[in-house]
Amino acid sequence: MSFIVVIPARFGSTRFPGKPLALIQGKPMIQHVYERSVAAGAQEVIVATDDKRIGDVVESFSGKVCYTGIQHESGTERIAEVLIKHGLSDNTIVVNVQGDEPFIPPQNIAQVAKNLMVASTQANMQMATLCFPISTKSELDNPNVVKVNFAKNGKALYFSRAPIPYDRRWMQNTQQMHESAYFRHVGIYAYKAAFIHQYIQLAPSHYEKIESLEQLRVLYHGFDIHVAIAQQAPPHGVDTPEDLDRLNQHLA
Repeated sequence: MSFIVVIPARFGSTRFPGKPLALIQGKPMIQHVYERSVAAGAQEVIVATDDKRIGDVVESFSGKVCYTGIQHESGTERIAEVLIKHGLSDNTIVVNVQGDEPFIPPQNIAQVAKNLMVASTQANMQMATLCFPISTKSELDNPNVVKVNFAKNGKALYFSRAPIPYDRRWMQNTQQMHESAYFRHVGIYAYKAAFIHQYIQLAPSHYEKIESLEQLRVLYHGFDIHVAIAQQAPPHGVDTPEDLDRLNQHLA
């Protein structure tokens, strides 16, 4: 199986400006993500950015950079520009690895690529992603932890920053949390290049704008996303400076 990894990375994050360059054990976050993508067996790994500061750091550790425009509103839109500039074929399997997942297990990257290959052939699903069970109420209540519901065949039903499904009895403290009902979305996507080009032609949906979740555009327009439980427990990504402080303290 052949796939490439593209890592969208921007400097101007609202919650954490300069996040891709934040140091973890003396190494920039973007380098951790890059090295794990290489370890997953990707044929090629490309960092897509509109910021020379990020590009310079990636090139300093011999990584590959593709400079993109500043107008993109999502990682997938940024990846589409990379595909055009590199002339990649429509059948290329592309894995979108978020630049704030410094310790994502390489096997999860390979897993989502393989799942896309199978799901697109057997069930005509256009995207694949991963999830992992939620076991604490604090995690469930955290809007930075995206939740996902999916059907028996792995088809995504909905993604939300809110707790879904709503367990009325548990929320009213009359019973224990149904752990098997809650899954956090692991922010990694696989799709073929042809669908990425199709995605950027789709109008953003109101659900996407409300939740600030680009994958909801796919569901709104009637396309299917395959969801599977990650083979290895993925650590949480870094959303805020506080997350980075906790991570560095834990590693120390």
